[in-house]
Amino acid sequence: MKIAAILLVTSLLASPVAAQAPTPRTILFVGNSFTQGAHSAVRNWRASSVTDLNRAGYGGVPALFKAFTEQAGLNYAVSLETQGGKSLGFHYDERRALFDKPWDVVVLQEFSTLNRERPGDPTATVRDTRRLAELFQRRNPKVEIDLMATWSRADLTYKPGSRWSGKAIAAMAVDLHAASEAVCRATPSVQQVLPVGTAWTRAFETGVADPNPYDGIAFGKLGLWAYDHYHGSVPGYYLEALVVFGAVTGIDPTTLGKDERAADELGLSDQQAVALQKVASDELASRRGGRCQVSQGRNLLRK
Repeated sequence: MKIAAILLVTSLLASPVAAQAPTPRTILFVGNSFTQGAHSAVRNWRASSVTDLNRAGYGGVPALFKAFTEQAGLNYAVSLETQGGKSLGFHYDERRALFDKPWDVVVLQEFSTLNRERPGDPTATVRDTRRLAELFQRRNPKVEIDLMATWSRADLTYKPGSRWSGKAIAAMAVDLHAASEAVCRATPSVQQVLPVGTAWTRAFETGVADPNPYDGIAFGKLGLWAYDHYHGSVPGYYLEALVVFGAVTGIDPTTLGKDERAADELGLSDQQAVALQKVASDELASRRGGRCQVSQGRNLLRK
């Protein structure tokens, strides 16, 4: 009897079904505080669900992405390599040994003004994106590389002394997105620009979020910035993660629905979660088509 049981267990372990464990799709996030979820509860949220290559204990936007994929029935192994206040060039020059390995997907997030000394200038971003792309393609020629375009900073719009001072709140996000598109066109291995900043603008224009935190947050609207009017708040980072999720997976963010668990854990109401999901979905849908636009290679968001 014991011998028969041993033979049965051995047979099951040796069978093709038992031996074939699902292989997760790997994704790496390279960025700074906007990827970390700095100055919000997102930063350390579910840090154990992702791999922080710097061992800083951050969950951030990558952990939100991981949660969304799990709820969608997808299998992703999520890693991040981040450093607040740094450019993509810093990650290549100082940290590349940490991520010089094969990845299926890489999401790159540049400094919030692209260039600290020359805000809005994409020259260095082109150079550094190319260097990173070449590194990743050497390890996996089929890697998908995506470039994130971030949001307008209220502190650089409503306060004097900035290139964007006195302009409409949408202006900075428009400039950053255009610059990111230029980087994408100059770097054939970059597949798409993730329109996070213009999704924030859509949230302002549709009344989901308040566009000016300096005069208070209007009743019934969300504040997308943290207390410094620079970094994101929980809703701001939640919207960022929704855009990344929809663009990378091709799944419509609205399919997450009112019972999406991360929103509940982070203090967003069902109505707020659904409103932000719709903003992300609409922004992604509006940018279909074109090599350097969202959904390149994915004609439709999957419902």
